[in-house]
Amino acid sequence: METVIQTEHLTKNYGKARGITDVSLRVNAGEIYGFMGPNGAGKSTTIRSLLGLIKPTGGTAAILGRDCVKDKKDVLSRIGYMPSETVFYKGMKVKDVIALSAKLRGKDCRKQADMLCERLRLDVDKKVEQLSLGNRKKVGIVCAMQHKPELSIFDEPTSGLDPLIQKEFFDLILERNKEGATFFLSSHVLSEVKKYCTRAAIIREGKVIAEDSVEHLISGNARKVTVNGLTRLPEALEKCAKKVTKDGDQIHFLYQGDPKQLLSVLHTQPLTDLLIEEPDMEEIFLHYYQ
Repeated sequence: METVIQTEHLTKNYGKARGITDVSLRVNAGEIYGFMGPNGAGKSTTIRSLLGLIKPTGGTAAILGRDCVKDKKDVLSRIGYMPSETVFYKGMKVKDVIALSAKLRGKDCRKQADMLCERLRLDVDKKVEQLSLGNRKKVGIVCAMQHKPELSIFDEPTSGLDPLIQKEFFDLILERNKEGATFFLSSHVLSEVKKYCTRAAIIREGKVIAEDSVEHLISGNARKVTVNGLTRLPEALEKCAKKVTKDGDQIHFLYQGDPKQLLSVLHTQPLTDLLIEEPDMEEIFLHYYQ
């Protein structure tokens, strides 16, 4: 299987400030790959190192078989990229920014750009300084996708987008993916990664702490449980329960164990209500950190 992104012990130091340390990961051709981590974990630093926007302190990184430092120009010519924060030249209209992006690549992207703008409901006659965060994101998406790159790298692409546009964005990704394109998606939204990505890595404090199929990453995690009507957690559940808190007549805890045992024990208790749900991203990270 062809490897599209490969890093080995990639490191970026900022003096006393933490960057990334020993980041090793592999993205295969045709994947939608998730790169998960809370804000400040090192996602953007990793991406900027991959793109040659900052020079790594150590390790290696290659995209499409080319060295990200030595072959930076060739790498950038073959990919699409949208940063987490999009900034454009003031005074320009949206259509001019999109046209400039295509011109810099030496390609006629008008047909694709028109299609993307229509599907993302982007007003191309507005000036960029008049745009909301969500509409700036849309411009970034169009600039990153209009030339139909074989690899697209998106850093927190859906923040600021309304739910309908988020769905349209992922529909576009799935369509391109069926045509063979590869996507690298940085996100802290677990539901996005779970629904659309095939494999993912989790980064914590600048280090990749897990890389696997999304199914395996999520399946080993705890479940968030809330019970009403109990004064204390049953002793039979204490070994598998973490982060136990009590709020009035509610007990909250993370449960990692046999779900049949959980239900069997709770069945014998005088509880008045029960909620079992997927933990949020922070709780997923806490599980991996522990």
